[in-house]
Amino acid sequence: MNKNPYLVLKNISKSFGNFEAVKNVNLEINKSEFFGLLGSSGCGKSTLLRIIGGFEKPDSGNIILDGKDITLLPPYHRPLNYMFQSYALFPHLNVFKNISFGLLDETLKKNEIEDEVKNISKLLQLDGLLERNVKQLSGGQQQRVALARCIIKKPKLLLLDEPLAALDKKLRTQTQFELINLQKKIGITFIFVTHDQEEAMTLSNRMSVMRNGSIIETGTPIEIYERPKNIYTANFIGTANLLNLIIDKNNNISSDALDIKFEIQFDFKNECTCLIRPEKIDLYLDDNKDLKTNQCRGVVKEIAYLGGFTKYLIGFKNLELNVLYQNKILNERYPILIGNNVICSWNKDSIVFVS
Repeated sequence: MNKNPYLVLKNISKSFGNFEAVKNVNLEINKSEFFGLLGSSGCGKSTLLRIIGGFEKPDSGNIILDGKDITLLPPYHRPLNYMFQSYALFPHLNVFKNISFGLLDETLKKNEIEDEVKNISKLLQLDGLLERNVKQLSGGQQQRVALARCIIKKPKLLLLDEPLAALDKKLRTQTQFELINLQKKIGITFIFVTHDQEEAMTLSNRMSVMRNGSIIETGTPIEIYERPKNIYTANFIGTANLLNLIIDKNNNISSDALDIKFEIQFDFKNECTCLIRPEKIDLYLDDNKDLKTNQCRGVVKEIAYLGGFTKYLIGFKNLELNVLYQNKILNERYPILIGNNVICSWNKDSIVFVS
């Protein structure tokens, strides 16, 4: 973390009646960071974003942006902009007038405004659409107009509430990379809210996972996915195979659900929970050979073909494991079928401790 964070949230809390929407949130965000707030519906992420934007007043705590306390400032006096999920464009105005709207209250000459609009529209590939009415634009084009209107005033902070929710899957994927490139070019700090795990992983430099008004965990996408600190995060991001490990007097490590020996790379006492991601598990047809460490026998219960991957559900006596196999070659008659006896195997460095 930077020793001088750009945005600091100190002990932020907010209740609506008896409902605690945000509970004592502390967070530091760096300058020029693309930061995600991820969580399920009702976790408090949108409320926290609205508090940062000044649209909700916290019951307690402070918001410090670039060294200045902005907690009591109204939204229109904060050096930030907020892009709403609906885009909130003016339907009776063309693209140029929508983009330039925020500059009208500044002491800029007409030619200066035109130059600013031209620069930002070129950056967002809107320069050929300036005279078009926004109602004639596609969803992706409308989103770029909304972005242009937000960033033309060069805010210190841009807040985005579910910015890609209105787009179809293919356009959403394309726009994710456009947003990343745009943010790098302009260097403005972005904070966005999403419930989409893949979107959060793609866009974020760092991200916070929220639950019941609290931040559960903060880290880079790699840290959050590969080495989550707790069970909730492990389950929320991707698919989690969770196992309880026990250690005996001879320091042998085993599982209460799988009758095999484990080799791991972390220390624990008595009992712990570990995570193995589905793509970390190798799958073979059972050849009746003796099992090695970190290997177990099971039966294929379900198979789901997902295009680039095939997902297997492997059943054991007291447990089921998800296995994700990458389809590197075209093989419609892959030999592993439902009902087959198989061996699951994984490396010791693929086993992660969670609490």
